Amino acid sequence: MKLLAVSDNHGDRQILQTIFETYRNQVDAIFHCGDSEMTVDDPLFKDVYVVKGNTDYGTTFPDEIQPVIGKTKVLMTHGHLYDVSMSLTRLDLRARELGAAVVLYGHTHQLAAEMSQGRLYVNPGSISLPRGQYAAIGGTFAMIDVLPAQVTVDFYDRQLNQIDQLHQQFKR
Repeated sequence: MKLLAVSDNHGDRQILQTIFETYRNQVDAIFHCGDSEMTVDDPLFKDVYVVKGNTDYGTTFPDEIQPVIGKTKVLMTHGHLYDVSMSLTRLDLRARELGAAVVLYGHTHQLAAEMSQGRLYVNPGSISLPRGQYAAIGGTFAMIDVLPAQVTVDFYDRQLNQIDQLHQQFKR
């Protein structure tokens, strides 16, 4: 199962259009982790899982979603309601409560991928306003390949180039 996760485009609709048009038929699901600053009825979000971020004022996007893709339960939230800038503890407790195997979040504008107690946590970073150690890349999104024995996470830049040094593989 292949998932695409993007976050924090902050009104940059063109980059989402480019990514979605390129990968829509190559993945099983597309996730937007919030702060799109776009409307719920934007046709670009057709068949895309989207949550509300802290700058998505006046929208009716949900705060979190828990779809099952294939046989994998996913939890996605923006992260601000779980204080992800401080730690993943509250988000981890929610993921445990729901039995999520993959947890997607944004908010910090910093890419991250880690496996903890059998759960994969991925922040795709901000596609438009990156921060932190990898900010010089100029924006990132993530591709997650969930297989029975392993999970692979790859990050891509705004030019749709895979960033080889950020490739991560985890045992399930």
